[in-house]
Amino acid sequence: MSTSKRGIFVSFEGIDGCGKSTQVKILMDRFIEEGSECVLVREPGGTKISEDIRDILLSNRNLDLTSRTEALLMTASRAQLTNQKILPALNAGKCVIADRFSDSTLAYQGGGRGLDLDYLISLNDFATNGAIPDITFNLDINPESAFNRSNSSEPDRIENAGIEFQKKVRQQYKIIAERFPDRIFTIDGSNSISSIHSTIWEKTINCINEKN
Repeated sequence: MSTSKRGIFVSFEGIDGCGKSTQVKILMDRFIEEGSECVLVREPGGTKISEDIRDILLSNRNLDLTSRTEALLMTASRAQLTNQKILPALNAGKCVIADRFSDSTLAYQGGGRGLDLDYLISLNDFATNGAIPDITFNLDINPESAFNRSNSSEPDRIENAGIEFQKKVRQQYKIIAERFPDRIFTIDGSNSISSIHSTIWEKTINCINEKN
């Protein structure tokens, strides 16, 4: 499988427990089987500095973290990851698969924390030097089902925000998808793993073909 000179950038989004990490791994394995060079990143994290920030963001010791501090730390982690890993990989013609990227800030800090969406879009643009995924998959699932799927014995600070918080995040993802319909594809996360992957693979191949 060939890609354009600049690699393709695929991101996955959704509320906690939506199944995106499973689909990330399946897509990564499929790309490798097809002979493509891939880089997998996660957010927050992915570099030494970004992982240090992740520890601050997700630790239950930091329950007094303000919403604006949270947003700034999220985008700081993203800035480091984008500069250090994502852009170099794309410029080298590699595929980049991101387990969360800029839309997570729009959904979690925008919808969940109530921060201004347009401000967060500008903040993301500054942090990423304008880097935008070529295609984004939003796995949509109701928070109750997502909670029942979760196997985390020690929920992190954001997971501990509760189902009502996740409902706000889910609604914001719908708003974001309507705002960026050419990039974001919403998939029913309650479908089978194989069915979801088939849709993802088809959309990804179409995106690659459009770029070439």
